[in-house]
Order: sequence, then structure tokens, then C-alpha cells
Amino acid sequence: MAWNEPGGGNQHDPWSGGGRRGGGDNGGGNRGGNQGPPDLDEALKKFQDKLNSMLGGRGGKRGGSGGKSGGGGDKPRNVFALPGLLLIVALAIWAATGFYLVDQSERGVVLRFGKFQEVVTPGLQWNPPLIDDVRMVNVTRVRSLTQTQSMLTQDENIVSVEISAQYQVADPRAYVLNVRNPELSLENALDSALRHVVGGTDMIDILTSGREILGSSVNSRLQSYLDSYGTGILLQTLNIESTSPPTAVQDAFDDVIRAREDRQRTINEAMAYANAIIPQAQGQAQRLIEQGQGYRESVVAEAQGQANRFNQLLSEYINAPGIMRERLYLDTMSEVFGNTDKVLVDMAEDSPLMYLPLDQRLGGGRGGESSGARLGEEGELDPRVLERLRSTQSSSNTGSNSNSSGIRREGR
Repeated sequence: MAWNEPGGGNQHDPWSGGGRRGGGDNGGGNRGGNQGPPDLDEALKKFQDKLNSMLGGRGGKRGGSGGKSGGGGDKPRNVFALPGLLLIVALAIWAATGFYLVDQSERGVVLRFGKFQEVVTPGLQWNPPLIDDVRMVNVTRVRSLTQTQSMLTQDENIVSVEISAQYQVADPRAYVLNVRNPELSLENALDSALRHVVGGTDMIDILTSGREILGSSVNSRLQSYLDSYGTGILLQTLNIESTSPPTAVQDAFDDVIRAREDRQRTINEAMAYANAIIPQAQGQAQRLIEQGQGYRESVVAEAQGQANRFNQLLSEYINAPGIMRERLYLDTMSEVFGNTDKVLVDMAEDSPLMYLPLDQRLGGGRGGESSGARLGEEGELDPRVLERLRSTQSSSNTGSNSNSSGIRREGR
């Protein structure tokens, strides 16, 4: 029979925790007439009672009529319960605070009681709090440092140099542990390297063409300083931003720079003129050399030809001495008379007159009458020859060009 049916024998609910007691209500027992689930207040009171009993408090409930507690007497108190609970909670909080996240651009340097332990990589990491000290270092960010210093050059002049350096952290462990302040160490090392290089360079070189050499020298020297200090810093670039003399002498140095520029421009112009003239002179010299070599070869060849000709004439002369003697005489007279302006004509009483183009030979292309008159005035020819020349020239002037050409050919 169900517990809640009327007239049933089981008259207690399943939440009451005990059977029905005979008689009336007992002050120390359960109430048999409470039919329904327990409320939240009663459940909370039971939890508090259990907690009190665990911590050493009083357990059970008190009687309704002033009697003793229904749970019996007082329980002995546990002195280690509360500290143990607090210790467990503290340990849980301590372990939870040991988790941390390392970014992709960072590295974590782990120190255990101040001693280097390891370098952690990106990701979720755990280290015991208060025991390990983790210092994050960004190894991808490019840092920069700029300085402006006035320093003394090799030629005892003062120059102001502005320099900038870009660097990265290459070794996180050395960056954190080897030096106390890496940025300050870098600043001091940059100042030392710059003064060393500028102190060994003339001021004109620093202000003009030596800036690139100055930057490379400072870069190499500064990196060697940082490596010897163990800073873990790697230089990326180092630039000489500006170099200038002191303000009091700025105008004088500007004049010096302009004078140097004018000097360099004049040198460049002279070099351009030399580059234009020297090849021309070399060409002329080569042409003269080649002409001399050609003349030498022609003279040698002509001498060899004359020697060969003389040898051939000698052999012919040996074979026919009279004929060769006459031929040599005629050739010699022809060569001699060919180089003079005088004309010799052999005239006889009954021999025909041989016509020669004396107007072209002696007059240089002038007319026949002027040539005849000039010859008559000079008296170089016989009067009969002059008469024949005048008559021939008059007939050639009145005749056609073809007849005169025929006469000349016939005279030849």
C-alpha cells in the first residue's frame, strides 16, 4: 500500500528518514506528520552542522523540552581541519597562477631562485610562482638609438655628428643576464666607437666624401664592442644622419666646400679636355709614323727598282753597247729638256715647219697672240717661226674648233 493512501499502514514519507512512532509527537524524534520534501533552509542547516562537526563544533539538534541534544554530547574539536582546508585552497590558487602565455615574437628567460634555468619558446608555459622568475624579451622588434655628439677630429677641428643605430636582440639570455642596462651599454659603446673613428679622420673627409666610410667603420667597431660585452645585441643598420662644423665657423666651411667643388669641377673639365685631345694627338702621331714607314718603304722599293733597272741596262749594254749608248743619251736629253721652258726648233730652208703647242706649254692656257707676242718680245725663236705661228693662230681663230684640233694633231 502506498505511503500516502488513506488508512494505510505506512504513514511516513520517504523523506522523513524514519518510521512512524507510536503515541504522540516526541520532542527529540522526527515529526511523523510532515509529509513533503525538506526545504532549502533545513538542507543548509544540515550542511552547516556537518561543517561544524568537521571543524570541531557541536553536532546534532537540541531537544524541544529543554533536554539534552538529540545527537548526544559534544564532539572533540579538530584543530588541523581549518588550516588544512586553507592550505589546499592556497595551493590551488598558487598552481593556477603559474600558467602564462609566451607570444610568438617573444622568448622567456626563466630564473629559478635568481639562477638561469632555461629559455622558453612561444606557447602556453607553466612555472612555479614565487620560485621561478620569467622575463619576457621581444626578439623581433627593431629598436633604434639616435645620438648627436660634438667631437675632435684628427686635424684638431670640432665637428658635430648625428648618428642613428637600429638593432635587435639576438641572444635573450645574454641580453637579460650579462649587462644590467643593455640600452645604456649600447649608448656608451656607440659614443666610444664614434669618437675613436672621428678622432682618426680629417674634418674635410667627414663633411664631404668620407661619410660612408665613417659609417661602416663605426658599425664594425661598435658590433665588436657589443660582442665583447656580451650584450646579445645585433646591429641591423647604422646611418650617419648629418655632419656639420660648429655654428661659429659654418660660413667659412661653406666657402671651403664651394672652393673644393669648384676645384673638382675644374679638374673634371681638364680631364674631359685631355680625354678629347690625347686620342686626337695619338691619331696624328700614328698617321705620321705610318706615313714615315710608307715613305721609307717607297724609297727602298724605288732604290731597289733603280738598282734592278741598272742591272738590266748593264746586261743589255754589254750585248749592244752602241744602241744602248744612243738610247741612254736620248732618254737623258728628253728628261733634261722636259724640265725647262726653252724650246729649240731645227729650221731648214726647204724643210716643213713642225707645229708645237707652244701657247699651252709656255702661255699656261692663254691665247695664241699673247703667247706669240711674248715669244717675239723675248726673242727666243727665229722670226720665221714667229711668222708661221702668227699665221697659224689667226687661221685657228677664224676656223672651226675641229679644224684647229686637226692642225694641232697634225703638227704633233
